[in-house]
Order: sequence, then C-alpha cells, then structure tokens
Amino acid sequence: MNHVGAMESLGLDGLASARERPFFRRVPFLLAFRRSGVPQHILKRRSVTMLENPADFQENDQERRTLSVGRASWHAISRGEFETVRQLAGGPWKEQLDGIELPWLCWHVDEQWSLVQQRMVSAAGWTPVVGNDPRAGRPPLIDGAVYVDFNDGLGLPALSMLFPLEFVYLFSSRLAFWHSDLLIREPMFFQLAEEFRALQDGATAAVDGRKRWYRNLLGKRGRYWELIGCTTRGASRDQYKNACGWWRHQHLHPNCTTDSSKRVRQRYTIDHGAGILVWEEQHGGVVHTLPSRPLEEGHCTRIGNKRYTPLSPNDWRRDLSKDLSFNYDIREVCSRLGLTKYLF
Repeated sequence: MNHVGAMESLGLDGLASARERPFFRRVPFLLAFRRSGVPQHILKRRSVTMLENPADFQENDQERRTLSVGRASWHAISRGEFETVRQLAGGPWKEQLDGIELPWLCWHVDEQWSLVQQRMVSAAGWTPVVGNDPRAGRPPLIDGAVYVDFNDGLGLPALSMLFPLEFVYLFSSRLAFWHSDLLIREPMFFQLAEEFRALQDGATAAVDGRKRWYRNLLGKRGRYWELIGCTTRGASRDQYKNACGWWRHQHLHPNCTTDSSKRVRQRYTIDHGAGILVWEEQHGGVVHTLPSRPLEEGHCTRIGNKRYTPLSPNDWRRDLSKDLSFNYDIREVCSRLGLTKYLF
C-alpha cells in the first residue's frame, strides 16, 4: 500500500492552508507526496538488492521471511533462494510444460474451487496448469490438467500464484493466470481466453489498477493487478531485464542496481504488479488493459465485503485455504454466474 507520511506530518492546518491557495501554487505541495510511494523505514532497513544472509531479516523472524518469500516479495528472498528458483524454472518447470501450447495457471487453495476453474479453462481450449499453496495440499486434477509442484526444491511453508509469474520467460512461451477466488461468466471468460490466445509475444495483459491523474500527484499511481491476465515470454524477459515484474518491493529487484532506478520505483506502490506499470511507463512495455468492474461480481474476496469472516490474519500469514469456502458457497456463486454445469 502507498504511504503518505508526509501528509500526516503537515497536520490538518497545513492541508487546509494548501487548499486555500490557487491550484498553480498548490502544485509543489502536491508533488511533494510523489516521493511517498515506498515507506522510508523500508528504504532505510534495506540498502542492498537482495539478502546475502536470510538470518538478517526482521531480527531472525524466519517464519515471516519464508512466508513473505512465498508471497513473492523481493525484500525477503535470499540470493541463494533466487538462484535456486531460476534453476527450477529453467529445468523442471520448463520440462513439465514442454509441448503445452496454451497453459493457464490455476492456483489450488480449495478443492471445489480448483476443479471448477480447471473445467472452465479446459472448456475454453486451454490446458490447466495447476500449482498449489502447500497449506492446501496436493490438488485434484481433471483429465488433461498438468500438476506442477512449484515448491519442490524450495520447501517454503506457503506459496502464491505470483511466485512463478516472475519467471515465465524461463519456462513457457505464454502463461494465462487468474486468482484462486475468481469466477467469471462464461461469455466473458471465453472472450478473454481468445484475447489471451491472440496476445503477441512481447505483450502482457492485466487488470487495470492505475489511479487517476490527481491521485498520481499524491504518489498513488496504482498498479496492474494479477486478478486475471496473460503474459508472454518476450514480455517476461524484457520485464526481468529492466528490473520490473510482478513481485512486491520492486526497488529491490536484482537488476535494480542504480540509485536512479531505485528513485524511479520510489514513486510507485510496493505492491504486486507495480513493476508492470513501471515497465509500461518507463520502458515502453506493451500492456493490454482489462477493466476491473465486470470482474467484481465473481471475485470472492474480503475486499469490500463487510460480512467476510477471516480465519487467518490479513497479513503475511493470510491463508485462503481456510478463508475461501468459509465465506463463499461455491454452489451459490456458480448458480449466480450461470456456471452450475462446471460443478460436476
């Protein structure tokens, strides 16, 4: 999330006096917030691009570190773990996807939800490639689906869909993906599947989470959201080369080595997908934007849901394998979206 500590330090009187001035005299006041994209305490805590010694993280808080690695965050992964991931991506992951023309990543956190997603992907003419959070166990598979244990060789306590997205250039020519808690009406889903099929190498498709221009002035630039999308090998390779991508804390990307590149990324949020926005705005990357509003009805999230009862904390310990089915009835959701046939 963006932090606006500068605004807090001004107090209400400072904010009110700024509003009373003509707009052209307010601009320097507003531009001051553009530096607030990355919290200063994070920048001070980490001045290197990658952990040389994992034991240095958060005063030996290894549980938090390893869970943060699994949630795809550059601020937690060690150099040794990073090299291991690259070897796995270019080795076992690539071998298991060899010959699959249209792979679609379905991330298993719940058995019923995973099967519905796999059936929809298969009906759209794609191959379900099923990964999993180890807390949810090994996923069930439909005929034709391929299981990839992205955690094999890493042994992390948790793993998110975003983890392998950073390394697509090493193991697949393209990869579609969607959140574990998302279902979409059939006509829209099939349309997206066709758009992803036609995506040119070098391009990425992602949900538009950018903010409007006046929020940019406050340092809130937004991001591209991984709710659903598709990336290609050319795009993934160029993102990696330019120190962009899907992981959090992009200013600590291993290729973000200069002070100027770090300053650029300080104008953006530290959240997942901000690197894709950096890639588009700073490096000429091609992003096909997908609107978020039509997807809201099938996104079974805690966001904006006052009745949501979490069974896991809303932080680095968040566990959808506990929360999803407890808060949403898959049968009711499928009935509401016209997807009942995918339940069986």
